[in-house]
Amino acid sequence: MDSSSNEVVLDLSPMIKIYKDGHIERLIGSDIVPPSFDPTTNVESKDILISKDQNISARIFIPKLNNDQFPNQKLPLLVYFHGGGFCVETPFSPPYHNFLNTIVSKANVIAVSVDYRRAPEHPLPIAYEDSWTSLKWVVSHLHGNGSDEWINRYADFGKMFFAGDSAGANIANHMAIRVGTQGLQGINLEGIVLVHTFFWGVERVGSEATEKSEHLSLADNLWRFVCPTSSGSDDPFLNPGKDKNLGRLGCKRVLVCVAENDSLKDRGWYYKELLEKIGYGGVVEVIETKGEGHVFHLFNPNCDNAISLLNQIASFINHSG
Repeated sequence: MDSSSNEVVLDLSPMIKIYKDGHIERLIGSDIVPPSFDPTTNVESKDILISKDQNISARIFIPKLNNDQFPNQKLPLLVYFHGGGFCVETPFSPPYHNFLNTIVSKANVIAVSVDYRRAPEHPLPIAYEDSWTSLKWVVSHLHGNGSDEWINRYADFGKMFFAGDSAGANIANHMAIRVGTQGLQGINLEGIVLVHTFFWGVERVGSEATEKSEHLSLADNLWRFVCPTSSGSDDPFLNPGKDKNLGRLGCKRVLVCVAENDSLKDRGWYYKELLEKIGYGGVVEVIETKGEGHVFHLFNPNCDNAISLLNQIASFINHSG
């Protein structure tokens, strides 16, 4: 056996390992569950193809509706971007499928969970471009003549939200900036929800100054791995403080969720400071979950803190500004 087949050249545990012979081992996020009707939440899901050429798809979720009582009911539209460091996980992973079932039921929304292409096979900025393509596909349903009947019939484009966790929250932020700078005709992006966002930078903020060096280097190394053409950790895609368009967020409300034991926590607070400093005209709220780590709610969804976080996100969506 060729020794290069088991020689690791880049170890980004607990997510991914790259071997000398070029093969990739994804350590998490490869399990998938089919779309279904979930009797616990009364939410139905299905998979759709957004772009055959680019292999972009999505899973759509809809709550059980009383069409007899409300035949023309419209629901807020949530577009969700999953996390996983831009290189692992999909909307079809059990944690994401289950989370979307729950948030769709709790907030009473229709949701589109985007399956963007992942690094390293598809390095950044491909995930951002796929996400923008997906948004344009969603908006093609604005006048009720798109390819998906659920979105045509039930989506309220006057109450649109973007959300994501970790790398997906990073994407959600950039999609909101693109709405603000390029526009999506006919929609109202009411707000964005950024959960444990993968933001970073060269200069340490807050508790990062005393963080273990391996945690700091993981973030640096992961970014260079998924975005090999990047200038580094101060890339505007990763460090919002370096993004000249940050103040042009195309929404009026932002919910930032951080976790006390997450090494990315202070980046969430710093993001709020940045928006206030540059004169963002909307409302920014930060909620911090005590005693928890990065994306705890996906892997321990029934704990009190996860239920509380879910309730706060649903409340944010259902509170029109």
